[in-house]
Amino acid sequence: MSEPLLPPIGMLAELTHRCPLQCPYCSNPLELLKANRELDTQTWLDLFSQATDLGVLQVHLSGGEPTLRRDLEQLIAGLSARGVYTNLITAGIGIAEGRIEAFADAGLDHLQLSFQGARPATTDRIGNHRGSHEKKLETARRARAAGLPLTINAPIHRHNIEEVPEFIDMAVSLGAERLEIANVQYAGWALANRNALMPERAAIDRQADIVAAARERLTGIMNIDFVPPDYFAIYPKPCMGGWARDAFMVTPDGTVLPCHAAQTIPSLRFERFAERSLADIWTDSPAFNAFRGTEWMQEPCRSCERREIDWGGCRCQAMAIAGDAAATDPVCIKSPIHARMALLIDETRRAAADISADEAFIYRRIGAVTELA
Repeated sequence: MSEPLLPPIGMLAELTHRCPLQCPYCSNPLELLKANRELDTQTWLDLFSQATDLGVLQVHLSGGEPTLRRDLEQLIAGLSARGVYTNLITAGIGIAEGRIEAFADAGLDHLQLSFQGARPATTDRIGNHRGSHEKKLETARRARAAGLPLTINAPIHRHNIEEVPEFIDMAVSLGAERLEIANVQYAGWALANRNALMPERAAIDRQADIVAAARERLTGIMNIDFVPPDYFAIYPKPCMGGWARDAFMVTPDGTVLPCHAAQTIPSLRFERFAERSLADIWTDSPAFNAFRGTEWMQEPCRSCERREIDWGGCRCQAMAIAGDAAATDPVCIKSPIHARMALLIDETRRAAADISADEAFIYRRIGAVTELA
């Protein structure tokens, strides 16, 4: 490695793959884990204790839908007792009366609420769940009433990109401190739905202008984070801040990963918590060390002035598009196959033209991959 190994400061804990929604842009793997594969309460608490000892300062509790875990209050309390900052990432559907207040009482620091659309019809259709929009609005109100800071997360794709101004207005009206305009990245279910999801370039350009203007207008009122779409970029983003550089994630069955889609790289074997300690996995796992730092890099990455800015970009994207996880991320303009991105965008645009007005999504569902109109 080109730099000393530092302790991780962040962790994404996917407590479950169960979810009341079936979003076609979901980044979870196509093979979702059932409840009987999930770690039990004590194992999660042991894992969190080891993560804290390792240096982790913040844990994002996610899924699936983490509020489906009946022990969520206990998990939050365990992290809070160790002084760890906790962020609950939720779809905001089906949360029982009084439970958000219980999360706050247990020590939850922040709630991040996803909206599939700024309009009720969009939210309900994308999540394949009727009445979900109003339930999300109620969750936002309850979170603010409980004194929890609120982030609204807006995953952006073809079917809601024109609603970006409405997302901004909605987030302000709900008293959110932060809005994340996050263009969908094509992994997991989103990759399977790429033809139905990818926006037109003109819409992406309009979106960027709208976000820039809103950031200026709302300075001091609400922060807006903007995650642009990789396929239309000229330089890649650092994956998770760099492969196994300062953060990691854990799947519902305890598999420890450097990033969300790492298991799509077939040459790597990822270890489960309890089979080894978290410290051993972070320090010595061959999979974690595979793309750390810069020594693994091929040209042009190895001699590039950006090598310690983007840390080679996304290894999973390189695997999916270049067929080689060690290749330069194809979205980078310096990649020898960067032109392939334009071809993929054009192929997707032409494929989208053949999809009917009632585009078929492959909805996210445990136990089945179901194509619904």
